[in-house]
Amino acid sequence: MSDISRLLAIMARLRDPAAGCPWDLAQDFASIAPYTIEEAYEVADAIERGDLADLKGELGDLLLQVVFHARMAEEAGQFGFGDVVTSICDKMERRHPHIFGDVAADCAAAVKANWEAIKAAERAAVAGAAGSALDGVATALPALMRAEKLQSRAARVGFDWPDVAGVAAKVKEELAELAAATDTAHRAEEAGDLLFAVVNLCRHHGIDPEAALRAGNAKFERRFRAMEARADDFAALSLADKEALWQSVKVGEAT
Repeated sequence: MSDISRLLAIMARLRDPAAGCPWDLAQDFASIAPYTIEEAYEVADAIERGDLADLKGELGDLLLQVVFHARMAEEAGQFGFGDVVTSICDKMERRHPHIFGDVAADCAAAVKANWEAIKAAERAAVAGAAGSALDGVATALPALMRAEKLQSRAARVGFDWPDVAGVAAKVKEELAELAAATDTAHRAEEAGDLLFAVVNLCRHHGIDPEAALRAGNAKFERRFRAMEARADDFAALSLADKEALWQSVKVGEAT
């Protein structure tokens, strides 16, 4: 078998109370959740590297996570894999009325606007009158990503800076407040405010802060490894020599 039924059968066997795998049987939703997040990041990493062969394997690992959670839910009498599939199919049809209904949307921006409006209506139906514009922003998201989503939600109801100049000024203000902080707890609070403001600045420039930081991490790693490769004993170099190496690597990248 090459369809999903084979994977479902494998997971059922692994979770069999009498003859299953002891490790798989010991897991629950909470213990598997970190693996689910890790596999999602490994999918993103394969995409970023342009490695389609690796992407195939990572997508399989991510699919296994869905099957694992669905199997545990089925054992608890809550829902099964088929219910998961039905749920996402219903959602995709509901959120694409320009394809499966009679709503007009002739560009990507219109599609996104429809999607967000439908999501907002769905959240309101669940939360009722007491709901918040921030409902549904998962707390487990990476902090940069969650900050951007919180800001975007607030902006949709009119709580936003009118232009980028105000956001840039806020970044400077938060930087000054961090410099003026007098103890560790206060510095930590102001550092959080500064990071939140920087995310807001990225958002106003149309930049994904999570992707920008990943690119910055990759640049630093690439340049640092290049410095190490140029020195016999990098750790033993003076700070001035290390800075000279850094500048040399930067110049080499630019040429």
